[in-house]
Amino acid sequence: MRRTPPQRMPAPRASSLLNAKRRERELDALATSDRPVDLLVIGGGITGAGVALDAASRGLDVVLVEAHDLAFGTSRWSSKLVHGGLRYLASGDVAVAAESARERHLLMTRIAPHLTRSLPQLMPFVPGVSLTQRLTTRVGFALGDGLRRWAGTPSTLLPAPRRIGAGVALRLAPALRRDGLRGGILSPDGQLDDDAKLVVTVARTAAAYGARVLTGVRASEVDGGGAMLTDTASGESLRLRARAVVNATGVWAAEVDPGMRLRPSRGTHLVFDAATLGNPTVALTVPHPGSMSRFVFALPQRHGRVIVGLTDEAAPGPVPDVPVAEQHEIDFLLDTVSTALERPLSQADVRGTFAGLRPLIAPAGDGNGQTSTADISRRHHVAVSELGIVNVLGGKLTTYRAMAEDAVTLACTHAGLAATDCVTPWLPLVGAPGSALPAAEQAMMLDASCDRPDETLADGLDVTRGDIVCAVRAEGARSIDDVLDRRTRIGFVASDRDAVYDAVAAIVDEALRAE
Repeated sequence: MRRTPPQRMPAPRASSLLNAKRRERELDALATSDRPVDLLVIGGGITGAGVALDAASRGLDVVLVEAHDLAFGTSRWSSKLVHGGLRYLASGDVAVAAESARERHLLMTRIAPHLTRSLPQLMPFVPGVSLTQRLTTRVGFALGDGLRRWAGTPSTLLPAPRRIGAGVALRLAPALRRDGLRGGILSPDGQLDDDAKLVVTVARTAAAYGARVLTGVRASEVDGGGAMLTDTASGESLRLRARAVVNATGVWAAEVDPGMRLRPSRGTHLVFDAATLGNPTVALTVPHPGSMSRFVFALPQRHGRVIVGLTDEAAPGPVPDVPVAEQHEIDFLLDTVSTALERPLSQADVRGTFAGLRPLIAPAGDGNGQTSTADISRRHHVAVSELGIVNVLGGKLTTYRAMAEDAVTLACTHAGLAATDCVTPWLPLVGAPGSALPAAEQAMMLDASCDRPDETLADGLDVTRGDIVCAVRAEGARSIDDVLDRRTRIGFVASDRDAVYDAVAAIVDEALRAE
């Protein structure tokens, strides 16, 4: 677990600001150069951004391309947890649980403490939770706390699990079922402010260390020596040569490398007004009926929302850009979480839904897809394919950094790249305490060149006009959808999106014209 930090950390080599002018300048430079880059990374989710940062901070010449926008795919559809791995402990996968605990520690204490927080999780002892489930969860929480201590995370950040009475449980989660409530057990985990924000921040940090982060650029004809890149805005193409190529496209991995065999699974969440659940200050953990290792969570979020999730459903067939929740998943989540509530939730309470696809590796011998996706390991896969491409997929959002380190190390070995040792366990992201970036760039809120930058867009939404300008000038947003759906997450609720659409459109247009 313990690693020796480098005697000297690398210094940033460029600005961290991602914007249209920078994108145009870097695309032009690639088009006029015949020199191969060290590493081409395909995919702008958390894994691809992590690979770009790991490689750039080792001194490699890196280009990341993403056909759509940063965090366009699975990375923005998570439960927004920095998970210590309770489920993996319950299913006996100690290695994945230990990796999760270690990476959670790094995120919360060094890498991104400004984007994470401790979130108490409450398993309520209501009549629907069996004695066996209570005992199993208590043991799991205790083992998880052991991994927390092993990882070195202080109890001041993640306190030890404790039993609480019914009165305390109701104060923390007022919507709990009162009849038969016998308190519960409280245990903390990590929570992200926003998963898409983490992706953007990792990408910005990669850019500061020299990576060229290019959204709206599609890769085709990919092999171990490079790819054809097409600017989706202009239609212009160029052949980029690379000494190594990393495929970090997640559920689209087989479109880049046809030799990949995936078994995607869909995870669905429902969005509620926090008031509907009594404005809880903890996450509810409700076991699936009869299960010892699977749970439904009700998780407090930004903008006065609570999300309830999640499912694990096989999702065969073509991969959609935006997965859609199916009715039986919605019904399952409503029914399961309602077993712990005084008033059962109904479809009328749902303000929105979202679903993401997990890029799971098909297990050996599973040619007919008989293995349940819930039983497929969450360990990440890193290997060189017959095309000479380094494929990296699987894993969890929490463990993106470890996945990236493994992928870059393999790429360096495979291509004979000269690189320094990995430094990302000690590298704070943009905005984190101790970041080596200039103070003017660390603030996510810039000196916005717009009227009334501190003015919020709508009641109940903690998004300002200045935040929208920052999304365009610093975070690489190129469209209204980029801002609403991935920089602010207003798009989670359709009525919120409609309410601010015109105002956001005007600010985005002005910011783009000012570039």
